[in-house]
Amino acid sequence: MDFKLTEEQQMLKETAERLVRDVYDFESRSKFSASEAGFSTAFWQQLGELGLTAIPFSEELGGFGGTGVETMLIMEQLGKGICLEPYMESVVLAGGLIGQLGSDAQKEELLGGIATGELQAAVALDELNSHYDLANVTTTATEQGGSWSLSGRKGVVIGGQTAGKILVSARTAGNSRDEQGISLFVVDPNAAGVTRRVYATVDGRKACELFLDNAQGELLGEAGKAFDAIRYQSGRAIAALCAEAVGAMRTACDLTLDYLKTRKQFGVPIGKFQVLQHRMVDMISELERATSMAILAASLADDADSAERSAKLAAAKFIVNRAGRYVAEQCIQLHGGIAMTWEYNGAHYAKRLVMISHQFGDDDHHLEAYAAQLGAA
Repeated sequence: MDFKLTEEQQMLKETAERLVRDVYDFESRSKFSASEAGFSTAFWQQLGELGLTAIPFSEELGGFGGTGVETMLIMEQLGKGICLEPYMESVVLAGGLIGQLGSDAQKEELLGGIATGELQAAVALDELNSHYDLANVTTTATEQGGSWSLSGRKGVVIGGQTAGKILVSARTAGNSRDEQGISLFVVDPNAAGVTRRVYATVDGRKACELFLDNAQGELLGEAGKAFDAIRYQSGRAIAALCAEAVGAMRTACDLTLDYLKTRKQFGVPIGKFQVLQHRMVDMISELERATSMAILAASLADDADSAERSAKLAAAKFIVNRAGRYVAEQCIQLHGGIAMTWEYNGAHYAKRLVMISHQFGDDDHHLEAYAAQLGAA
Protein backbone atom coordinates (compact mmCIF):
# COMPACT_ATOMS: atom_id res chain seq x y z
CA MET A 1 0.00 0.00 0.00
CA ASP A 2 1.33 3.43 -0.98
CA PHE A 3 0.14 5.44 2.01
CA LYS A 4 1.13 9.09 1.70
CA LEU A 5 -0.27 11.99 3.68
CA THR A 6 -1.70 15.04 1.98
CA GLU A 7 -0.29 18.43 2.84
CA GLU A 8 -3.22 19.11 5.17
CA GLN A 9 -2.84 15.75 6.89
CA GLN A 10 0.88 16.34 7.39
CA MET A 11 0.12 19.72 8.99
CA LEU A 12 -2.43 18.07 11.28
CA LYS A 13 0.08 15.42 12.32
CA GLU A 14 2.76 18.02 13.03
CA THR A 15 0.34 20.17 15.05
CA ALA A 16 -0.66 17.24 17.28
CA GLU A 17 2.94 16.05 17.55
CA ARG A 18 4.19 19.48 18.60
CA LEU A 19 1.43 19.93 21.17
CA VAL A 20 2.06 16.56 22.81
CA ARG A 21 5.82 17.07 22.81
CA ASP A 22 5.53 20.52 24.43
CA VAL A 23 3.05 19.53 27.15
CA TYR A 24 3.36 15.82 27.90
CA ASP A 25 6.74 15.18 29.40
CA PHE A 26 6.66 12.30 31.88
CA GLU A 27 6.81 14.48 35.00
CA SER A 28 3.85 16.56 33.79
CA ARG A 29 1.88 13.43 32.98
CA SER A 30 2.40 12.15 36.52
CA LYS A 31 1.00 15.42 37.90
CA PHE A 32 -1.98 15.30 35.54
CA SER A 33 -2.71 11.72 36.58
CA ALA A 34 -2.65 12.61 40.28
CA SER A 35 -4.98 15.60 39.83
CA GLU A 36 -8.66 15.52 40.72
CA ALA A 37 -9.69 15.46 37.04
CA GLY A 38 -7.19 12.74 36.17
CA PHE A 39 -5.94 14.64 33.12
CA SER A 40 -4.93 18.14 32.08
CA THR A 41 -7.94 20.40 31.60
CA ALA A 42 -5.58 22.99 30.10
CA PHE A 43 -4.36 20.47 27.52
CA TRP A 44 -7.97 19.56 26.72
CA GLN A 45 -8.69 23.25 26.17
CA GLN A 46 -5.68 23.47 23.85
CA LEU A 47 -6.99 20.53 21.82
CA GLY A 48 -10.19 22.50 21.34
CA GLU A 49 -8.48 25.79 20.54
CA LEU A 50 -6.35 24.13 17.86
CA GLY A 51 -9.44 22.49 16.34
CA LEU A 52 -8.29 18.94 17.08
CA THR A 53 -11.53 18.08 18.88
CA ALA A 54 -13.47 19.25 15.81
CA ILE A 55 -11.63 17.12 13.24
CA PRO A 56 -14.16 14.24 12.83
CA PHE A 57 -17.29 16.40 12.60
CA SER A 58 -18.90 17.83 9.50
CA GLU A 59 -18.42 21.48 8.60
CA GLU A 60 -22.12 22.14 9.25
CA LEU A 61 -21.53 21.16 12.89
CA GLY A 62 -18.42 23.28 13.27
CA GLY A 63 -15.95 20.56 12.33
CA PHE A 64 -13.49 19.86 9.55
CA GLY A 65 -15.07 16.79 7.97
CA GLY A 66 -12.13 14.54 8.83
CA THR A 67 -12.07 10.79 8.23
CA GLY A 68 -10.66 7.87 10.15
CA VAL A 69 -7.23 8.74 8.76
CA GLU A 70 -7.24 12.18 10.38
CA THR A 71 -8.40 10.61 13.64
CA MET A 72 -5.55 8.11 13.35
CA LEU A 73 -2.98 10.89 13.01
CA ILE A 74 -4.18 12.54 16.22
CA MET A 75 -4.57 9.32 18.19
CA GLU A 76 -1.08 8.12 17.31
CA GLN A 77 0.43 11.30 18.73
CA LEU A 78 -1.70 11.02 21.87
CA GLY A 79 -0.44 7.46 22.17
CA LYS A 80 3.18 8.61 21.97
CA GLY A 81 2.59 10.79 25.00
CA ILE A 82 0.30 8.22 26.68
CA CYS A 83 -1.99 11.20 27.10
CA LEU A 84 -4.71 10.85 29.72
CA GLU A 85 -7.43 12.96 28.07
CA PRO A 86 -10.53 10.99 26.95
CA TYR A 87 -10.27 12.05 23.30
CA MET A 88 -11.51 8.76 21.88
CA GLU A 89 -14.34 8.46 24.38
CA SER A 90 -15.63 12.01 23.97
CA VAL A 91 -14.84 13.01 20.40
CA VAL A 92 -14.80 9.74 18.47
CA LEU A 93 -17.31 7.55 20.31
CA ALA A 94 -19.74 9.94 21.99
CA GLY A 95 -19.54 12.39 19.10
CA GLY A 96 -20.09 9.61 16.59
CA LEU A 97 -23.13 8.24 18.43
CA ILE A 98 -24.74 11.66 18.72
CA GLY A 99 -24.00 12.36 15.07
CA GLN A 100 -25.58 9.08 13.96
CA LEU A 101 -28.59 8.94 16.29
CA GLY A 102 -29.28 12.48 17.45
CA SER A 103 -31.93 14.86 16.19
CA ASP A 104 -30.89 18.11 14.55
CA ALA A 105 -31.52 19.92 17.83
CA GLN A 106 -29.44 17.41 19.81
CA LYS A 107 -26.59 17.60 17.32
CA GLU A 108 -26.58 21.37 17.45
CA GLU A 109 -26.69 21.44 21.23
CA LEU A 110 -24.15 18.68 21.99
CA LEU A 111 -21.79 18.34 19.06
CA GLY A 112 -20.99 22.03 18.95
CA GLY A 113 -19.66 21.83 22.50
CA ILE A 114 -17.75 18.60 21.87
CA ALA A 115 -16.18 20.06 18.73
CA THR A 116 -14.88 23.12 20.60
CA GLY A 117 -13.79 21.11 23.63
CA GLU A 118 -16.19 23.01 25.87
CA LEU A 119 -18.20 19.83 26.49
CA GLN A 120 -16.51 16.60 27.46
CA ALA A 121 -18.75 13.58 27.03
CA ALA A 122 -18.43 9.96 28.12
CA VAL A 123 -20.09 6.72 27.07
CA ALA A 124 -21.44 4.05 29.45
CA LEU A 125 -21.90 0.82 27.49
CA ASP A 126 -20.24 -1.82 29.68
CA GLU A 127 -21.85 -3.63 32.57
CA LEU A 128 -20.30 -5.82 35.25
CA ASN A 129 -20.99 -9.11 33.47
CA SER A 130 -21.13 -7.99 29.85
CA HIS A 131 -17.55 -9.14 29.01
CA TYR A 132 -17.23 -7.21 25.72
CA ASP A 133 -20.81 -8.07 24.68
CA LEU A 134 -22.37 -4.65 24.14
CA ALA A 135 -25.78 -6.26 23.67
CA ASN A 136 -25.66 -7.67 27.21
CA VAL A 137 -27.59 -4.80 28.79
CA THR A 138 -29.60 -5.11 31.99
CA THR A 139 -29.91 -1.40 32.76
CA THR A 140 -33.54 -0.52 32.08
CA ALA A 141 -35.37 2.56 30.88
CA THR A 142 -39.09 3.15 31.25
CA GLU A 143 -41.22 5.91 29.78
CA GLN A 144 -43.66 7.83 31.90
CA GLY A 145 -45.53 10.86 30.66
CA GLY A 146 -43.16 11.42 27.77
CA SER A 147 -39.99 11.27 29.88
CA TRP A 148 -37.57 8.39 30.40
CA SER A 149 -36.36 7.02 33.71
CA LEU A 150 -33.21 4.85 33.89
CA SER A 151 -32.16 2.35 36.55
CA GLY A 152 -29.09 0.12 36.62
CA ARG A 153 -25.33 0.06 36.95
CA LYS A 154 -22.60 0.74 34.39
CA GLY A 155 -18.90 0.01 34.74
CA VAL A 156 -15.59 1.35 33.43
CA VAL A 157 -16.89 4.70 32.20
CA ILE A 158 -13.60 6.25 31.09
CA GLY A 159 -13.72 10.02 31.55
CA GLY A 160 -17.04 9.74 33.35
CA GLN A 161 -15.62 11.45 36.42
CA THR A 162 -15.50 14.83 34.65
CA ALA A 163 -18.01 14.39 31.82
CA GLY A 164 -20.69 17.00 31.35
CA LYS A 165 -22.91 14.45 29.61
CA ILE A 166 -22.85 10.64 29.64
CA LEU A 167 -24.41 8.48 26.93
CA VAL A 168 -25.97 5.41 28.55
CA SER A 169 -27.23 2.26 26.84
CA ALA A 170 -30.38 0.87 28.45
CA ARG A 171 -32.92 -1.78 27.62
CA THR A 172 -36.40 -0.65 26.67
CA ALA A 173 -37.54 -4.04 25.30
CA GLY A 174 -36.42 -7.63 24.94
CA ASN A 175 -34.28 -9.84 27.13
CA SER A 176 -30.67 -9.52 28.22
CA ARG A 177 -28.30 -10.06 25.26
CA ASP A 178 -31.00 -9.21 22.68
CA GLU A 179 -29.62 -6.70 20.19
CA GLN A 180 -33.08 -5.34 19.59
CA GLY A 181 -34.61 -3.33 22.38
CA ILE A 182 -31.46 -1.37 23.31
CA SER A 183 -31.79 2.41 23.43
CA LEU A 184 -29.28 5.19 24.05
CA PHE A 185 -29.86 8.10 26.39
CA VAL A 186 -28.11 11.35 27.25
CA VAL A 187 -27.78 11.60 31.03
CA ASP A 188 -26.69 14.55 33.13
CA PRO A 189 -24.26 13.04 35.68
CA ASN A 190 -25.18 15.71 38.21
CA ALA A 191 -28.91 15.02 38.04
CA ALA A 192 -30.98 13.36 40.75
CA GLY A 193 -30.68 9.58 40.82
CA VAL A 194 -27.16 9.53 39.34
CA THR A 195 -24.18 8.47 41.46
CA ARG A 196 -20.56 8.08 40.34
CA ARG A 197 -17.86 6.04 42.07
CA VAL A 198 -14.56 7.34 40.73
CA TYR A 199 -11.42 5.20 40.72
CA ALA A 200 -7.98 5.09 39.12
CA THR A 201 -7.26 2.60 36.36
CA VAL A 202 -4.05 0.61 36.09
CA ASP A 203 -2.70 2.85 33.31
CA GLY A 204 -2.96 6.07 35.32
CA ARG A 205 -6.30 7.27 33.99
CA LYS A 206 -9.56 7.70 35.88
CA ALA A 207 -12.93 6.11 35.30
CA CYS A 208 -16.14 5.65 37.23
CA GLU A 209 -18.92 3.23 37.94
CA LEU A 210 -22.28 4.77 37.20
CA PHE A 211 -25.28 4.03 39.40
CA LEU A 212 -28.71 5.02 38.09
CA ASP A 213 -31.81 5.08 40.28
CA ASN A 214 -34.78 6.41 38.32
CA ALA A 215 -32.48 8.95 36.69
CA GLN A 216 -33.86 11.08 33.89
CA GLY A 217 -32.47 10.49 30.42
CA GLU A 218 -32.98 12.09 27.02
CA LEU A 219 -33.57 9.55 24.26
CA LEU A 220 -31.18 9.56 21.29
CA GLY A 221 -32.82 8.30 18.13
CA GLU A 222 -35.62 5.73 18.08
CA ALA A 223 -36.37 3.65 21.16
CA GLY A 224 -35.01 0.11 20.95
CA LYS A 225 -33.03 0.78 17.76
CA ALA A 226 -29.64 1.93 19.02
CA PHE A 227 -27.56 -1.23 18.81
CA ASP A 228 -26.60 -0.92 15.15
CA ALA A 229 -25.22 2.55 15.83
CA ILE A 230 -23.39 1.32 18.95
CA ARG A 231 -21.78 -1.49 16.97
CA TYR A 232 -20.82 0.83 14.12
CA GLN A 233 -19.35 3.57 16.31
CA SER A 234 -17.52 0.96 18.37
CA GLY A 235 -15.74 0.06 15.14
CA ARG A 236 -14.58 3.67 14.78
CA ALA A 237 -13.42 3.58 18.40
CA ILE A 238 -11.46 0.37 17.72
CA ALA A 239 -9.69 2.02 14.79
CA ALA A 240 -8.78 4.97 17.02
CA LEU A 241 -7.44 2.66 19.73
CA CYS A 242 -5.32 0.81 17.18
CA ALA A 243 -3.70 4.11 16.22
CA GLU A 244 -3.12 5.06 19.85
CA ALA A 245 -1.50 1.68 20.49
CA VAL A 246 0.85 2.19 17.55
CA GLY A 247 1.95 5.54 18.98
CA ALA A 248 2.60 4.00 22.40
CA MET A 249 4.45 1.05 20.84
CA ARG A 250 6.64 3.35 18.78
CA THR A 251 7.77 5.29 21.84
CA ALA A 252 8.26 2.08 23.86
CA CYS A 253 10.50 0.75 21.09
CA ASP A 254 12.48 4.01 21.02
CA LEU A 255 12.94 3.92 24.80
CA THR A 256 14.13 0.33 24.65
CA LEU A 257 16.57 0.97 21.81
CA ASP A 258 18.07 3.96 23.62
CA TYR A 259 18.46 1.86 26.76
CA LEU A 260 20.24 -0.93 24.87
CA LYS A 261 22.65 1.64 23.44
CA THR A 262 23.52 3.20 26.80
CA ARG A 263 23.26 0.43 29.41
CA LYS A 264 26.61 -1.29 29.79
CA GLN A 265 27.46 -4.78 30.95
CA PHE A 266 30.96 -6.27 30.95
CA GLY A 267 32.23 -2.92 29.70
CA VAL A 268 30.13 -2.77 26.52
CA PRO A 269 26.58 -1.56 25.69
CA ILE A 270 24.17 -4.46 26.04
CA GLY A 271 22.89 -3.62 22.57
CA LYS A 272 26.07 -5.26 21.27
CA PHE A 273 24.77 -8.67 22.36
CA GLN A 274 23.26 -10.43 19.37
CA VAL A 275 20.42 -12.08 21.25
CA LEU A 276 19.17 -8.66 22.42
CA GLN A 277 19.52 -7.29 18.90
CA HIS A 278 17.26 -10.08 17.67
CA ARG A 279 14.65 -9.27 20.29
CA MET A 280 14.77 -5.60 19.36
CA VAL A 281 14.24 -6.54 15.71
CA ASP A 282 11.23 -8.63 16.72
CA MET A 283 9.77 -5.63 18.55
CA ILE A 284 10.17 -3.43 15.48
CA SER A 285 8.64 -6.12 13.28
CA GLU A 286 5.56 -6.29 15.52
CA LEU A 287 5.34 -2.50 15.49
CA GLU A 288 5.39 -2.39 11.68
CA ARG A 289 2.75 -5.09 11.40
CA ALA A 290 0.54 -3.23 13.87
CA THR A 291 1.10 0.01 11.96
CA SER A 292 -0.15 -1.58 8.73
CA MET A 293 -3.29 -2.87 10.46
CA ALA A 294 -3.92 0.49 12.13
CA ILE A 295 -3.78 2.16 8.71
CA LEU A 296 -6.21 -0.43 7.35
CA ALA A 297 -8.58 0.14 10.27
CA ALA A 298 -8.43 3.92 9.84
CA SER A 299 -9.04 3.68 6.11
CA LEU A 300 -12.31 1.76 6.53
CA ALA A 301 -13.48 3.15 9.88
CA ASP A 302 -16.02 5.46 8.23
CA ASP A 303 -17.16 2.96 5.58
CA ALA A 304 -20.75 1.79 5.60
CA ASP A 305 -21.53 -0.94 8.10
CA SER A 306 -20.90 -4.37 6.60
CA ALA A 307 -19.65 -7.82 7.47
CA GLU A 308 -16.39 -7.10 5.64
CA ARG A 309 -15.78 -3.92 7.65
CA SER A 310 -16.49 -5.75 10.91
CA ALA A 311 -14.16 -8.61 9.98
CA LYS A 312 -11.26 -6.32 9.04
CA LEU A 313 -11.65 -4.23 12.18
CA ALA A 314 -11.66 -7.41 14.27
CA ALA A 315 -8.51 -8.58 12.50
CA ALA A 316 -6.84 -5.22 13.08
CA LYS A 317 -7.66 -5.18 16.80
CA PHE A 318 -6.48 -8.79 17.16
CA ILE A 319 -3.10 -8.10 15.57
CA VAL A 320 -2.60 -4.77 17.35
CA ASN A 321 -3.52 -6.34 20.70
CA ARG A 322 -0.97 -9.13 20.21
CA ALA A 323 1.71 -6.74 18.99
CA GLY A 324 1.10 -4.27 21.80
CA ARG A 325 1.34 -6.89 24.48
CA TYR A 326 4.51 -8.32 22.93
CA VAL A 327 6.18 -4.91 22.76
CA ALA A 328 5.12 -4.17 26.36
CA GLU A 329 6.55 -7.45 27.61
CA GLN A 330 9.82 -7.10 25.71
CA CYS A 331 10.21 -3.49 26.83
CA ILE A 332 10.04 -4.65 30.45
CA GLN A 333 12.29 -7.66 29.88
CA LEU A 334 15.02 -5.72 28.08
CA HIS A 335 15.03 -2.92 30.62
CA GLY A 336 15.30 -5.30 33.55
CA GLY A 337 14.29 -4.20 37.04
CA ILE A 338 14.12 -0.50 36.19
CA ALA A 339 11.12 -1.16 33.95
CA MET A 340 9.00 -2.19 36.94
CA THR A 341 9.50 1.05 38.85
CA TRP A 342 6.75 3.66 38.96
CA GLU A 343 9.28 6.44 38.31
CA TYR A 344 10.31 5.06 34.90
CA ASN A 345 8.08 5.93 31.94
CA GLY A 346 8.57 2.58 30.18
CA ALA A 347 6.36 0.87 32.75
CA HIS A 348 3.53 3.29 32.01
CA TYR A 349 3.69 2.62 28.27
CA ALA A 350 3.44 -1.08 29.02
CA LYS A 351 0.43 -0.53 31.28
CA ARG A 352 -1.37 1.55 28.66
CA LEU A 353 -0.74 -1.04 25.95
CA VAL A 354 -2.19 -3.76 28.17
CA MET A 355 -5.27 -1.63 28.87
CA ILE A 356 -5.81 -0.92 25.17
CA SER A 357 -5.69 -4.65 24.49
CA HIS A 358 -8.77 -5.04 26.71
CA GLN A 359 -10.83 -2.06 25.53
CA PHE A 360 -13.60 -3.08 23.14
CA GLY A 361 -12.46 -6.68 23.16
CA ASP A 362 -9.27 -8.64 23.80
CA ASP A 363 -7.53 -10.73 21.14
CA ASP A 364 -9.58 -13.87 21.89
CA HIS A 365 -12.81 -11.91 21.51
CA HIS A 366 -11.78 -10.50 18.14
CA LEU A 367 -10.42 -13.80 16.89
CA GLU A 368 -13.84 -15.33 17.56
CA ALA A 369 -15.54 -12.36 15.91
CA TYR A 370 -13.36 -12.68 12.82
CA ALA A 371 -13.99 -16.43 12.60
CA ALA A 372 -17.75 -15.83 12.93
CA GLN A 373 -17.67 -13.33 10.06
CA LEU A 374 -15.77 -15.80 7.88
CA GLY A 375 -18.25 -18.54 8.74
CA ALA A 376 -21.17 -16.31 7.80
CA ALA A 377 -19.63 -15.31 4.47
